[in-house]
Amino acid sequence: MSVANLIACSRMYNVTPAARACWDDLFIWLSGQAGVELKIISHPAPAPLSELWARPDMGAVFMCGYPLSLLAEKERPTVLAAPVAHASWAGGRPCYASHIVVSKDGPVRTAADLPTAIWGWTVRDSQSGYNAPRDFLSGFLPERAPALRTVGPLLNPSGVVAALRDGRIEVGAMDAYAYELLSMHEPDAVVGLRIVATTRSLPCPTLVSSRTAPADMVSTLRQALLRAHESEDGRAALRPLAIERFDNPDVANYRVLAEAAEAVDQRLAAW
Repeated sequence: MSVANLIACSRMYNVTPAARACWDDLFIWLSGQAGVELKIISHPAPAPLSELWARPDMGAVFMCGYPLSLLAEKERPTVLAAPVAHASWAGGRPCYASHIVVSKDGPVRTAADLPTAIWGWTVRDSQSGYNAPRDFLSGFLPERAPALRTVGPLLNPSGVVAALRDGRIEVGAMDAYAYELLSMHEPDAVVGLRIVATTRSLPCPTLVSSRTAPADMVSTLRQALLRAHESEDGRAALRPLAIERFDNPDVANYRVLAEAAEAVDQRLAAW
């Protein structure tokens, strides 16, 4: 089976050129293993991710769990699989968290300083860069909290790092898996940064296909991902991405992301 014109894209986790190359290697492996031709694209920032997720030709594209949780079943793309990271915050499940990050020589020393700090955020439809830090911070605020000082949109983890380095913000949230990839592939990018806290772990971004993608292709792509850790060449593709394996997540579990966002909206004004 070989069908052209399906795309693969790891835009959410193309945090460095080296990481992007590793994702490309995984997609090339996936294409060969499944017998499905995939065209690898970058869809670079500042192009909105929402435009990528609306494409009818998705074969294997990373999608944030929060916008996925907002879609009705008839509008939702088909979930292929979700990565299980090696890191401890994943807990051996397809979950992730956000690191609350500051500059080592900045004014924020402990979590107690967070309510008065200048926060940076990525985009409002992001779980890791917007909803997760707001949920985390709301636990430190009184019921009638003063207005917070915030800067955004910063688009992605690289934007958060840049804003911390030039002093525009004092604290920001970074997808813990993105931070892991940066630490592996471009450690200089996180030099001078310090993690002051980590949010709770929740369902992580998934690889999705378009609803209109042929069912047989979707099935072979999914099975190849779920079995990647069983072969040496599959493990070789996963290893530089710090992935233990792929799992088949229950889409119903993603509802917790929408519920958490709704709850924090009741307690904390929009950034």
